[in-house]
Amino acid sequence: MTSNNDKLFFAPQLLINNGIKDISFYAKAFGATENLCFYNEDGSIHVAELSIDGTIFHLHEVTRPYFFSPGKHHGTTAIIGLFVPDVDTVMDKAIKAGAKQISPAKDYEYGYRQGEIEDPFGHHWLIEKKI
Repeated sequence: MTSNNDKLFFAPQLLINNGIKDISFYAKAFGATENLCFYNEDGSIHVAELSIDGTIFHLHEVTRPYFFSPGKHHGTTAIIGLFVPDVDTVMDKAIKAGAKQISPAKDYEYGYRQGEIEDPFGHHWLIEKKI
């Protein structure tokens, strides 16, 4: 794998509630691998770095009063777009792994096939492919 130290890239940090111990959803739904994980004394996750096909993102517990997970206000301020070769297969895997379908996959006139899910921690993912 090449180093990301010399190029610009995005690495979202998704906030999770304190006390979360199981983040296996991301491996089951998207084939994510865990690069590293720091745990609290009680075994809950403080921060985890995950990778989906070489692209990293982080899960981080809420640590500041102005941080909150999506469930706190029953909403989200961002949708994570995940481009995949087969939208329907990834949507099915994610739902079987515990995601909730927000909108089914369909083709749009602007040239994308997209479907939206909510992961078990309240984050919204737009599973998509350019057609």
